[in-house]
Amino acid sequence: MLFIFSILNKNKDFINLIKVMSARVSYRRHVSYNTKSNKIRKVKTPGGRLTVLHLKKKVKSANGGCEEGCGQRLGGLKRVRSNKLASLKKRERTVSRAYGGNLCATCVKNRIIRAFLVEEVKIVKKVMSQKK
Repeated sequence: MLFIFSILNKNKDFINLIKVMSARVSYRRHVSYNTKSNKIRKVKTPGGRLTVLHLKKKVKSANGGCEEGCGQRLGGLKRVRSNKLASLKKRERTVSRAYGGNLCATCVKNRIIRAFLVEEVKIVKKVMSQKK
């Protein structure tokens, strides 16, 4: 009997919490519309008041100037807005390899292979022309 009573009590508290969190709150900034840049989260303060926190927009990770159809996001970089990027440390803005922070690793690998093959073709043409 005591066990059932405690479950009912927990459910009652849970329902009360839901009621409190669904209570109406007002925006704290000038804009009073639910726009993309004006998203909020309801928070209960230690004093028991229900207030709102304004949220920042989610930031996508950078995707550099890779080849067409690559579509990979660049790993190892911080997800920040472009105006905050300048204030980051250099190690947070780049990756320590060739084209680090501009191209993904696959595209760099493809570029190296392509450059090597182009040089090989030049050497083969030169050898063929010398044989004739």
